[in-house]
Amino acid sequence: MRRLPPLSAVRVFEAAARHGNFTRAAEELGMTQAAVSYQVKLLEERLGAALFRRDKRRVVLTDAGTRAAPQITRAFDAIDAAFANVRKEEEGLLVISTSNTFANTWLAWRLGSFQMAHPEMAVRLDTSDTIVDLEGGEVDCAIRAGRGDWPGLAPDLLLPVDFTPMVSPAFLDRYGPLEPADLLRVPLISPHDPWWTVWLREAGVDVPDGPPRPGVRLDSQAHEGHAAMAAQGAAILTPFFWRNDLAEGRLVRPFEQVSTRGYAYWFVAPVGRRQIPKIKRFREWLLDEIGRDRPAPV
Repeated sequence: MRRLPPLSAVRVFEAAARHGNFTRAAEELGMTQAAVSYQVKLLEERLGAALFRRDKRRVVLTDAGTRAAPQITRAFDAIDAAFANVRKEEEGLLVISTSNTFANTWLAWRLGSFQMAHPEMAVRLDTSDTIVDLEGGEVDCAIRAGRGDWPGLAPDLLLPVDFTPMVSPAFLDRYGPLEPADLLRVPLISPHDPWWTVWLREAGVDVPDGPPRPGVRLDSQAHEGHAAMAAQGAAILTPFFWRNDLAEGRLVRPFEQVSTRGYAYWFVAPVGRRQIPKIKRFREWLLDEIGRDRPAPV
């Protein structure tokens, strides 16, 4: 077991010895001169030896202080270098967690621009629909869908999660024109998705209770949207993610109605790590980037 004196007092002694002045040591450490003097006195009492000699308006190291000071400065330099290496390693890799949908339909297409703006940093995207631990794991920050009320995490709103049916032009040629009630008879992609029931009931369709209709279950908008483009069925999708495919005619919205369950996408990071430089840089980039794509409020 190490027999170390209080490190706070040792830190004060090192600064005072280096500056040869209690006032300048206090300024460096953000303390009062009286607090510096008190910490030095505690250390001297603990060691049983004087470290400074008070000489009118200045302090001078004693022989004991002169012997100790260089070794302690080297020790603090070594500690500083060790933590600098940790900080360098920590800043060298940013790990972001998000869902398959958000990654494949938006983030993966743009993340390269962030990495190019910060070439000193490696960026790893962890895509999973499972919520990962941001407090104890290796992931730095996340983009999640929900209501933004995760304990211990600071949320930033990115965009609301809304949804509406979409089909391919070929599908519409085969089954259209469509009315909302027609969706009970045409092929649906992921018919188990509760968003279907929400949208249909808000459209005035009487949806029968019971097990979901049989159909292809994909569990990711990224897959469902591409299946819809291949005319495999109607998919219930978030317009934001598919605006380019809608604009270029690969997908069609048969209805104007858009529904929501009150969810949104959020950027989240642990409250205590939110201001870490790499997380702060990514957050600022993300909010700016998605702000350019997000439609203006009507």
